[in-house]
Amino acid sequence: MIARTRILLAAAACSLLGACAVSTPLPDLHADLPAHWHNAPPESAKLGPQPNLDSWWKTFDDAQLDALIQRALAQNLTLQQAQLRMRAARAREHLAGTQFAPQLSFRTFSQPDPAATTSYYEVGFDALWELPLFGRGAGTARVAAADAQTAATQISAARVSITAEVARNYVDLRAAQARAAQFDRIVELRRNALELAQVRLRLKLASRDDVDKAAGELVQAQADAAEPAAAIAQAQQALDVLLAQAQPDASLQAPGPQPSLRDVQFTQAPADLLRTRPEIRVAELEVLNATGELGIARADLWPKLGLGGTLISATRVNGDLDHPNKAVPSAGPIIDIPLFDWGARRDTVTARDAQLQAAVLGYRQAVLEGVAEAESALAQWQRDHARAAAAHAQLALANDAKARADTLRHIGLADKSDAVQSSIAQAQAQLQASVAQRDAAIAFIAVYKSLGGALPPLVMQ
Repeated sequence: MIARTRILLAAAACSLLGACAVSTPLPDLHADLPAHWHNAPPESAKLGPQPNLDSWWKTFDDAQLDALIQRALAQNLTLQQAQLRMRAARAREHLAGTQFAPQLSFRTFSQPDPAATTSYYEVGFDALWELPLFGRGAGTARVAAADAQTAATQISAARVSITAEVARNYVDLRAAQARAAQFDRIVELRRNALELAQVRLRLKLASRDDVDKAAGELVQAQADAAEPAAAIAQAQQALDVLLAQAQPDASLQAPGPQPSLRDVQFTQAPADLLRTRPEIRVAELEVLNATGELGIARADLWPKLGLGGTLISATRVNGDLDHPNKAVPSAGPIIDIPLFDWGARRDTVTARDAQLQAAVLGYRQAVLEGVAEAESALAQWQRDHARAAAAHAQLALANDAKARADTLRHIGLADKSDAVQSSIAQAQAQLQASVAQRDAAIAFIAVYKSLGGALPPLVMQ
């Protein structure tokens, strides 16, 4: 008996020494990132302050947009689902933390003896404490932490997507409403131009071709005027879904001012992208999860060690009832040693190792894609920002031309037809400026979305 105990203790001691040597380190995730954004504005061209990624929409200085985003963050169903998934993940993380804590249970059990002459009713306590050796505890903690942090990152990703989509659809809505008003004005001016052409034809001052041209331009303007209605309906429906409401928002049906983007700059270093972009964060957490899974698989190659004990009291229910009850305690080490399984556990380790390598490559891919998307968004924003500035410059010239035409008509040096044509040119310049302003705003939203907004810090174990 003493010899067997010594053998068990020696085996346990060897296992404990082996446990110290078994570990699965986290891969070193080096990313080859550029030192600076290639498509960011040069130092001499930076304008205004850098937008706060956590409340970037305030750059538009639009109170109604601020209110819509706050409502969406409070009401959106996708965000609520992500929050519930995070609550579940945190509960699973706590559950994983209790796996290697001492466990105590109470049980009752009735059992007859083999001779069927007496039955017993047993009452007792069972205690079990599995030791987190051979990397099993670290692997379990990593998997649970990756699950919980992924859920938290998905909340941030949902928040990023929701705020960007609310802002984009609001910009589309106000821009479509502005285009509708501008097209209506152009239609009215084209109608006036047709009437003037018909008058000039009767006075032998214009040809039939001039009238036909004016009529064709009116028909084209009327066709163009139908486009904003579909854009308005689409943007309103998208906002209804984002706000989780069945009825259209009455405050959005009346035309409002088009959001105007203040001058901003983007100077965020590429390294910051690793801390803000949800896709990169999720890829990093997948590496953490795969490392934990590999650690558990490697731990399964080794014995499971623990401490256990019981305290049982048995009462005879029938038969010989003369003997009093006695509580019998027992305690000792628990050793579960895998011996032979046709290589199944080794295959599991090989599979988990391949999954870890794939996760590392997936992280590198996410970094490359993230940098590429951010660079493309910055380049698009620069182009659209410059185009918006040019469109507003053209609008200023059209306004000056309209003012000169009105002055010439007032002093009798121009007729009404010249004034109408200058008004049409002014309305078309306003239309182009409105479209360019919308495109610049959407490009700014795309830059924010590519950067990913503010996220909670990662905890790597």
